[in-house]
Amino acid sequence: MDYLEDMESTEETKNRIMMAAMGRILQYGFNKTTMAEIAKDCNMSSANIYRFFESKGSIVAEMAKGCFRDKEDALREVTRRPGMSAAERLEELVLQTLRSGHAMICERPKANEVIEYISVERHDILAQHKEVKQSLVAEILAEGKKSGEFDLQDIDTTAEAFLTATVFFACPINFDKRPLEELEQEAKAVIDLLVRGLKK
Repeated sequence: MDYLEDMESTEETKNRIMMAAMGRILQYGFNKTTMAEIAKDCNMSSANIYRFFESKGSIVAEMAKGCFRDKEDALREVTRRPGMSAAERLEELVLQTLRSGHAMICERPKANEVIEYISVERHDILAQHKEVKQSLVAEILAEGKKSGEFDLQDIDTTAEAFLTATVFFACPINFDKRPLEELEQEAKAVIDLLVRGLKK
């Protein structure tokens, strides 16, 4: 058993592995990273790392879950931010998602390989994240309906349609080195069109 592992809990060891994997994958890419390299970065044996993760894909899946949890916490703050209309919250929800995705791709272009892997191999993680986002949009829509700002019947269906209409701005793979300002202008135009359809 590795010395460092003797001093750590299982959760601490898993976190150490994920941090090492993140550093290597974001530098060299998912496809060029091996479990042996991750183990070496953790001062672990190649065999021992499999006691904690069955593959580099499972490591990336845990990384993605953590990333989405952080994003969801930030979006909850926007959803419940005081002093904003429902329309303003919807816009900020989309723009914050766009900005964080754009920053990630600009600073860490190899993250695209992780996104592609999760999109193809672990669609369940994306589906769970979408459910959370849809519930937050529904919360904003419900408040807008209650205040008289919006006129709508089926909140859940409308929330799903809103996410579908703005999904382009939630997918960093779509950005293709385009300036953030240009993407923000497009997002605002789409949101303005959607919000006008929701208002009385």
